[in-house]
Amino acid sequence: MNCPISILDLATVSEHQTVRESLDATVVLAKGAEQAGYHRVWYAEHHNMASIASSATSVLIAHVAAHTERIRLGSGGIMLPNHSPLIIAEQFGTLAELHVGRIDLGLGRAPGSDQLTQRALRRDPMAAENFPHDVIELQGYLSGSSRVPGVEATPGKGTRVPLYILGSSLFGASVAAALGLPFAFASHFAPDALEQAIPMYREQFQPSEQLDRAYVIAGVNVVVADTTAQAHAHLLYAQRRRVARFLARSDQVTDQQADVLLDSRAGRQVLQMMEYTAVGDPPAVRQYLDGFVRHADADELIVTLMSPGLENRLRAATLLAEVAELPAA
Repeated sequence: MNCPISILDLATVSEHQTVRESLDATVVLAKGAEQAGYHRVWYAEHHNMASIASSATSVLIAHVAAHTERIRLGSGGIMLPNHSPLIIAEQFGTLAELHVGRIDLGLGRAPGSDQLTQRALRRDPMAAENFPHDVIELQGYLSGSSRVPGVEATPGKGTRVPLYILGSSLFGASVAAALGLPFAFASHFAPDALEQAIPMYREQFQPSEQLDRAYVIAGVNVVVADTTAQAHAHLLYAQRRRVARFLARSDQVTDQQADVLLDSRAGRQVLQMMEYTAVGDPPAVRQYLDGFVRHADADELIVTLMSPGLENRLRAATLLAEVAELPAA
C-alpha cells in the first residue's frame, strides 16, 4: 500500500469496562500503533455518549503523548463551534510546546452531541455558520499573526500547529480548499458525499503557507482477524453494538434484540453508514483498502478498528500493519 495509514481511536468504553480501563486501553493502542509504524492516532470530541471517553480531547492527547515517543497525535476532531478559537489555540499550543512536532489539530463544525447537550455546552445554535471565520482566527493565533488586535495565544503563538479540516459534505471540502488545508473526509460513518467532495476539494484547492498541494485523508472501517470467520464475527458484534447505541440508546440490548433492529428500516440506514468497511483476513483487507485508496483518491487512510476489546484491536492493528507493510519501529 503506497500511502500512510493512521488510526482514529474513539476511546470506546466497551461492555463491562470502566472509563479508566478505556483510557488505559487508548495508551496501549497508541504504543502499539507507534511500534507498528502507523502515521498518527487521532481522537474525536463527542459528548454525552456513555460508550466514548474522548470528550476532553486535548486532555486525552496530552496523556497519550506523555506515554509515547514519536507517533503524531491529534484531534479528529475538535468541534470548533463548541469552543472559542483562543482557548483551542492555547490548549494545542501547550501540547505543541510539550511535544514538539507531534501534534495535529483536526477541526469539525458538528456539535458532536445532541440538542440537549448542545445547550449544556452553552453552544450558540448559529455557531456553525462562523466556522470558516473561526478557523482563520485560530490559525492567526497559532501563526503569531493574530486577527484580534491586542490578543495573543500564550502558549500557542508561533507554534504553527498544523490544521486539518474534517467533514462529510461539500461544505467541508470547500472550506479546506479555500484555506489551503488538508481535508479529512469522514467516509467511515458518512459515505454519501465522498465521490463528490474529494474531486471538488482537489479542483478548488488554493495553496497556502501550510500546504502547497491538496492532501486527502479518507476514513474507513477495518475489521481484520486471523481468519475470515473471526473477522465476520467481529463485524457482527460491531453492527449489533452500533444499532443498539443509535436506535435503542443503550448497550443493554440482547443479541436477539439487536438483530431485530438490524433487520428494520432504521437499522439498515445505520448499517449504510458503514458502507466503507474492510472485513476479512489480512489479504482480503489489503485488497479492499488498495481499491478504496483509488476510489477515494486518498493520500492517507485513517482507520477505525472495529474489533471488540483491546486484545482484538491490538491484533487487528498488528495484522493490518504487516499486510500493509508499514515501516515498523
